[in-house]
Amino acid sequence: MRRFDAATPAAMNLPPPKQPAGLETRTFVLLMVIVTLAFGMILLPFWGAVFWGVIIAILSAPLQRLLVRRMGQRRTWAALATLAIIVLIVTPPLILIVATLVQEGSGVYARMKSGELNFGRYFQEIVAALPPWFTQLLDRFGIGNLVDIEQRLTSAVAQASQLIATQVLGIGQNTLEFVVGFFIALYLAFFLLRDGPLLALRVKAAIPLDEVHKQALARKFATVIRATVKGNIVIAIIQGTLGGLALWVLDVHGALLWAVLMAFLSLLPAVGAGLIWMPVAVYLLVTGSVIQGAGLIAFGVLVIGMVDNVLRPILVGKDTRMPDYVVLISTLGGLAVFGINGFIIGPVIAAMFIAVWDIYVSERSLPPH
Repeated sequence: MRRFDAATPAAMNLPPPKQPAGLETRTFVLLMVIVTLAFGMILLPFWGAVFWGVIIAILSAPLQRLLVRRMGQRRTWAALATLAIIVLIVTPPLILIVATLVQEGSGVYARMKSGELNFGRYFQEIVAALPPWFTQLLDRFGIGNLVDIEQRLTSAVAQASQLIATQVLGIGQNTLEFVVGFFIALYLAFFLLRDGPLLALRVKAAIPLDEVHKQALARKFATVIRATVKGNIVIAIIQGTLGGLALWVLDVHGALLWAVLMAFLSLLPAVGAGLIWMPVAVYLLVTGSVIQGAGLIAFGVLVIGMVDNVLRPILVGKDTRMPDYVVLISTLGGLAVFGINGFIIGPVIAAMFIAVWDIYVSERSLPPH
C-alpha cells in the first residue's frame, strides 16, 4: 500500500473534514444575525430617512404602476416621474410653512424671554376670576391649594413652551441635516419604486412562513401604512387649519404656531387639537370674554371635533379595522418610543400584532388533517 505524507500533493488535495450539520447551521445563523445587526447599526444614523423612503415608495406605488403602464414598462423613467410629481406637490408648501413657522416661533420665544408671554400670569387671572362656590368645592375635594397647582402648572407649561419654541428654532438651524435626510429618502424611494416588485419577492422568499400568511401580512402592512399616513395627514391639515383660523380671528398671538401644534396633536384620536384650543377657551371665559370663549368651544366641538369623529373612522379605522382605543394607545406609545415617526410605527405594530394573533388563532382552530 502506498503511503502519503503531509507534503505530497495527493495529501494536500484531500477534502476537508465535514462539519456536523447542526453546527454548520448554527454557525451560519449566528453569522447572519451578526451581519444583520452590523448593517442595522450602519443605517441607524439615517433610519428616519430610510423609514420615510419606504413610506414614500409604499404611498406612491399606485402612481408608479400607472406611469409604468403609460410609459411602456419603462420603470426607471416612471420612478423618476413619480418622484418629480411628489417633489412638486410637497416642496413649495413645505418650504413656505417651515419659513413662516420659524419666524412665528422666534417671535413667541422672544415674547416668553421678555415676559410679555407669561403663562403664570394667565393662570393667576383664571384663578382670580373663579367664583367663590367653585373654590369652596375645590376645598371640599382637597384640591383647594391653588398656589401649589399654579406653581406646578406654570412650571410645566413654561418648560413645554420653551421646548416647543426651541424645537421650532432648531428647524432653521438643522436645515442641512433635513435636506440631506430628504434627499436620502427620495434616493431610496426611487430604487424601491423601480425595483419594488423584485425586492418584495426576495423578501417574501426569505420569510419562513406559509405563502398565504405572507400575502395576508404584506397586504395588512401596506394597507395600515397607507391608511395611517394619508388619513392622519388629511385630518391634521384640516384640524390645524381650522384651529389656526379660529385663534387668528380671536387675535391670539402665534396663531400659526398653535395651528401647527394642533395639527401634530390631531394625531391623537379624540383629544388631539383640544389640548390647544380648550385652555384658550377656558381663559377667555373666566376673564370675561364669554362670547369669544363660548364661540371657540362651540367651534372646537362642533367643527374641529367633528372632523376627527367623521373622517378618522372613514380614512383610518375603516382600512386598519382597529378600534379607536387601540389606535390611540398605539399612537401614544409609538410617539413615546420612536418620536414623531411613531404615529405611523405604533399603529403598524398594533395592526401586525392583531394580524399575527388572528392567524395563530385561526390555525389553532382548524381541524387536524
